[in-house]
Parts: sequence; structure tokens; C-alpha cells
Amino acid sequence: MKVCLTIGLAVSLLLSPGVHAKEYTFGIVPQQSAKKLARLWGPILARLSEDSGFTLKFATAKNIPTFEARLAAGNYAFAYMNPYHFTVFNESPGYLAIAHQENKSIQGIVVVHKDSKLQTLEELDGSTLAFPSPAAFAASLLPQAKLNNSNIKYEPRYVSSHDSVYMTVSRGLMPAGGGVMRTFNNTDPDVRKNLRILWKTEKYTPHAFAAHPDVPEADRLALQKALIELKNTESGVELLKSIRFAGIEPATDEDWDDVRDLNINILTE
Repeated sequence: MKVCLTIGLAVSLLLSPGVHAKEYTFGIVPQQSAKKLARLWGPILARLSEDSGFTLKFATAKNIPTFEARLAAGNYAFAYMNPYHFTVFNESPGYLAIAHQENKSIQGIVVVHKDSKLQTLEELDGSTLAFPSPAAFAASLLPQAKLNNSNIKYEPRYVSSHDSVYMTVSRGLMPAGGGVMRTFNNTDPDVRKNLRILWKTEKYTPHAFAAHPDVPEADRLALQKALIELKNTESGVELLKSIRFAGIEPATDEDWDDVRDLNINILTE
């Protein structure tokens, strides 16, 4: 876990009200490009830093497998991770749930080009399909489970991010691909207008905001409070809207038992 103590001149700290002595990394799952994630989450982390009393440093990874490796190594003090990731990294290195999106479930989708003649998953038999990464919960694991259980043959092609899936399908490079409703709604409108949702998964507990077990409890609670209170101010509501959240609510580790019940073991075999 990366916890940085910024040591500087006491005078400069006194004259700089936005500077905090303690700094934590905050890892965001790379469902979209690093540039886009920084644009969306940078202002949110700045606000959370102000409200929590410590600095949150934006971090992500070039792709989801790299993000998974960093979670496994405990490189992030705080992280926003997919539901399956949480069930794995809650076990080791022991990330602890602090919050998740309010009144929202995660739902995977399979998208096709808007002009595609495809109407059922069965028609994808024998196709090469786009997915973000092997362990992307709702965008890869759930659609693939449905395809496998339906004896639909396909070749997965992993293209690193949700946005890359949508771009690939919109350009007609592959007939279909997996994503989730939130990133689909948040992708480039010029890409989204060329896509159609073919199929949706069941709904599950959404992504987790989680803390490394070495983060002091007081700091975990301070960030949890800052996340929950975003919805209570006009400026906080605007920040939440930028990532298509209405609010954030407290969470416990047990909230992801619905995901544990699926007995997925792709990262633990």
C-alpha cells in the first residue's frame, strides 16, 4: 500500500490550506482510458481530499490485468474496483468495503452495431467477440457464462477497456461485445449512437469503494463520510453526475455475497 507523508517546510504548509500532510493513492479500475478517467475522477478526488483531510492521488493502470496485479500487491491505499475484484481482494490482501453507488446495481450487456441483423445471442455462434479483460465481472464473466451455458461457441478478444469494446463494435470490427450499462451510458455519444443493446445480464451489487487494511480506521471512516456527503451539496451533486451517480452509500464486506455465490474463480485458480 502506498501511503506518502509529504514532509515540507512548516511555513509552506501553513500558507497552503489545500496541502495535507498525508497522501494516499486512489486506484480506479481502468474501464475507460486513463485520460478520460483522470478527467472524470480528478475533480472528485480533489473534493474528497478537501473533505477528508488527506490528499488522494489519482491512479489507474494501462489495463485491467495490470490493475488486478496492483490490487493483489496492495499497491493502492483506496480503490474503486469491480464486484468480483472485491470478493477476491477482500480475501487477500484484505481490502475492506467502505461504500458503493447508491440504489444501483451493476448489469452487464452485450452490444451490437445498430444496423446489425442479430437479434439473439444464439446468432453469435462461431463469432469473435470483444471483451474488456478476462476478469471484467459484468462485461466479460457474466456474458461469457451465459454463452457457455447456452453452448454458443465464440472466440473472446480482449481489448483492454469498455470504451475499446464499444469502439470496436461501432466500427464493425467485431459483431458484438460485452460492457455494462454505466460505461455504455458514459461512452462517447458518437460511438453510442451506432450501438444497440442485444442482451442484458441479471443485476448484482455494484463496484466497491474499498480501503487497504493498513489504512487507519479513522481515515477509512473519513473517506466514507466524504463519499456519502457528496450528494448533500450542489457542487457534490454535479461531481456525482459526471460519473452518472446519484449518490454513494456505506457498504460492508457482506454486501457482495451475491457475487460470492456465483463461485467464480478465474483469479484464484
